Amino acid sequence: MSLLLDDVTLTYPDGDGRLTALDAVSLNVPAGTLTAVVGPSGSGKSSLLAVAATLVTPDRGRVVVAGTDTGPLGPAAKAELRRERIGIVFQQPNLLPSLSALEQLQVMAHLSGRSPRSVRGRALDLLDAVGLADQAHRRPHQLSGGQRQRVNIARSLMNEPGVLLVDEPTSALDHERGAAVMTLLARLTEERGTATVLVTHDRAHLGRADRTVTVRDGRLIETPDGTSAETPTEATRTVDSGAADLTV
Repeated sequence: MSLLLDDVTLTYPDGDGRLTALDAVSLNVPAGTLTAVVGPSGSGKSSLLAVAATLVTPDRGRVVVAGTDTGPLGPAAKAELRRERIGIVFQQPNLLPSLSALEQLQVMAHLSGRSPRSVRGRALDLLDAVGLADQAHRRPHQLSGGQRQRVNIARSLMNEPGVLLVDEPTSALDHERGAAVMTLLARLTEERGTATVLVTHDRAHLGRADRTVTVRDGRLIETPDGTSAETPTEATRTVDSGAADLTV
């Protein structure tokens, strides 16, 4: 299951005019790959995530999530798509203080229709996958910052999403814990086959991504292998030149 943004333009009201947040952006993220998105504040990174998550409808272009063209969908159908196909890792874990790590995951599946035994089994499997099997019954205040972020990641995978959207996962972590979280995300992306988009300001760990793109003034700039994302070699509106030719 992949994620496709095809010629997406997004604008917001700005006084008497419109502010362009995304300008003819095309991006194809295949299943099992991690694309890192970098760029200065206000460049359009958050807008890209919001469009990919179907939280915001673009002015123009297509957004295809795990094989579903989101254009014709109404609010209820988009909400269902987010619940079933999209996992979101927020910058802050926002864990419920009264729930254990295991319960944080279980509550995510309460609308899935699965049996409690099945839900518990998957939650335990995911906690094991992120290295927290022995912390399942601890509450957030009993976990380190890195451990809370791992619970956050496991929670986002609870409903087996095809697309994983990650917002600044290392912003509150030191270098060592940040590296561990990035390594974990890269491994889970490959193992679980998700199409993962990760927004980050932390350039130290970009080597763990399959590719890196820079957002600047609402446009995407491919960052070639071995080139710093600060100094891309050539700007282009279309990161994946063949994106418009893809069939769903």
